[in-house]
Amino acid sequence: MIKTKYQRILVGLDGSKNSIRGLNHAIYLARQCQAIITGIYVIPRPPHPAFRSPRYPEKPRLRGAQGIMDFAKRHCAQNGIMFEQKIVFGDTGHTIVKFAKDKNFDIIVIGARGISIVKEVFFGSVSNHVLHKSTLPVLVIK
Repeated sequence: MIKTKYQRILVGLDGSKNSIRGLNHAIYLARQCQAIITGIYVIPRPPHPAFRSPRYPEKPRLRGAQGIMDFAKRHCAQNGIMFEQKIVFGDTGHTIVKFAKDKNFDIIVIGARGISIVKEVFFGSVSNHVLHKSTLPVLVIK
């Protein structure tokens, strides 16, 4: 039996129950392999600058994202796991796949459904995009 040793685990976080379950599974994996977890929170932006407000409406979203990252960092620390965070703007699925590939992660852990179920019906789920577009192993948590 071949055992894979993960050293760098990327976890998609959005504050949903499934993303927290994903974090818990990533912590389990990290314990087995002495790996480091990086949490990524992607804040969606309108695709065109003309649709963006000049008053910086993302500020409340940044505070919310930081709160989720602070929780994840404490949760990992309580379990003896190193945690790094990344908060970025962009298309969620594409950004996660690109970040994971560019930064040489070993595996991506992501919740099956996040906080935007209505969006999923119209645009396709983030986890589905990551699962099909990533060249890295992907663990989808339900």
